[in-house]
Amino acid sequence: MAANIIDGKAFAATVREKVAGHVARLKEEHDITPGLAVVLVGEDPASQVYVRSKGKQTVEVGMNSFEHKLDADTSEADLLAVVDKLNNDPTVHGILVQLPLPGHLNEDLIINSIAPEKDVDGFHISNVGLLGTGQKSMVPCTPLGCLMMLRDYHGSLSGMDAVVIGRSNIVGKPMAQLLLGDSCTVTIAHSRTKDLPEVVRRADIVVAAVGRPEMVPGDWIKEGATVIDVGINRIERDGKNKLVGDVDFASAAERAGAITPVPGGVGPMTIACLLANTVTACCRANGLAEPEGLTA
Repeated sequence: MAANIIDGKAFAATVREKVAGHVARLKEEHDITPGLAVVLVGEDPASQVYVRSKGKQTVEVGMNSFEHKLDADTSEADLLAVVDKLNNDPTVHGILVQLPLPGHLNEDLIINSIAPEKDVDGFHISNVGLLGTGQKSMVPCTPLGCLMMLRDYHGSLSGMDAVVIGRSNIVGKPMAQLLLGDSCTVTIAHSRTKDLPEVVRRADIVVAAVGRPEMVPGDWIKEGATVIDVGINRIERDGKNKLVGDVDFASAAERAGAITPVPGGVGPMTIACLLANTVTACCRANGLAEPEGLTA
C-alpha cells in the first residue's frame, strides 16, 4: 500500500490562517494585539535563522514581534533582568528564550524565570506539571503540532495504541501526555527498550523523536499505522547533504497508512503552534474565550 502523505507545510499554513483570523478579531473587537518576544543570546547560526523566521511569521499574522539579541557573554543576571522586564510588559503575551544557550548560562533557571502564563514554549516546570495532571497549560509547540495533525487525520484518537520513540522533555514526554489526554494507550520507548521493533509493530500511531537518522525501518511499522516523524537529521548521501527523519521514509511509506515527510512534515508546524500559543496566552491574559482548534 502507498501511504497518505500528511503535508505539514500545508497544515501549518492553515493554522497560520486561523491565527491571523483570531488576531484580526482581537484587534477589531477588543483593541488588543498579541505580542511575542523572542530572546536570542549569542551568534548560533541555526538559532539566528530560526529567530528570523519566527519574527517574520509573527508579523505576517498581524501580531507584534519583539526581538532581544544579546551578546554571547551576557551574564545570567542580565538575561534574567531582560526576562523579568518582559514578564511585566503587558504588551508581551508570549516569551521565548531561544535554545541552546551559551554554556555558562543555566537553561533550567532561565526557562523557569519566565512567567508560566507567557511561556509559549511550554517548558516551564509549572506548565509541565499542569500538562502531566491534565490541567490547562501552555503546551510545547512540536508535540502540539503532532497532535493537531493526528486529530485532523483520524478525528478521534480514543482507544488507539500509540508508541512514542524518545523520552525528551521537549517532545517525547509531553507527546505521551497529550496522547493520553486523547485516550490513547501510550508506550514511551527509547534506546534501552527491550525488543523495540516488536513494541513499535503493535502501534496504530508511531511518533519518532530520537534524533537518529532513519533509525526506524519500514518493517517495524504495522500495516496501516500512522507515522509522525519528528526527527530532522542532516546526513551526507551520494556526495550531497540531505535532511532525513528518524524513520526510513521510503520503506515505511510502503506499510504505513499515513506518514509525515522530512522535510515538510512536523517542522513547519512548530512555529505555527508557537503563534497559536501566543494567541491563546493573549486570550487567557484578557479573560477571553480561547481560540478553537488551536489548543490541546
